[in-house]
Amino acid sequence: MTTLVDSEKLRPPQHKEMWPVTNADDAFRGEFLARQEVAEAGMLRGEPEERLALWSRRDPVSLLGAWGPNKVGWDELHRTFLWVAERLGSSTYANFRFDVDVAEVSADGAMAYSVGFERFDEVLADGGTKPWTVRVTHVYRREGDDWRIVHRHGDLAPVDESPG
Repeated sequence: MTTLVDSEKLRPPQHKEMWPVTNADDAFRGEFLARQEVAEAGMLRGEPEERLALWSRRDPVSLLGAWGPNKVGWDELHRTFLWVAERLGSSTYANFRFDVDVAEVSADGAMAYSVGFERFDEVLADGGTKPWTVRVTHVYRREGDDWRIVHRHGDLAPVDESPG
């Protein structure tokens, strides 16, 4: 028996707010990621406000954190981000870089993602430094006239052991 697929069900969902992709791309790559870099640098100083401002308050939101917390829902993420900022703020860091390797916007301009690394040096008591590399993936959702982060996965980047 052959089953026919209703072609209407194969069409992507239509969103109330359709953005021309070029405008969404420009706003995401040219503006939002620069704001995110500033916000992530602030976390290293123990200042979570700018990061908090970039996150959606609408579920679903989620976090797979580099220090172990796996959280879902804004209340859980908010508490976790305050804890991370407090922990980071107790040390001194230098040379922060938010290196984005991939940044793509969905065809309808409603979602985006980025893949990259947060790199920085921890300044040690003896004046030396300890380099840190956090591998990060973010998912973003268009909300009104701006982007909001809805997911973060960060982990301490392992050494690449793959052949050449």
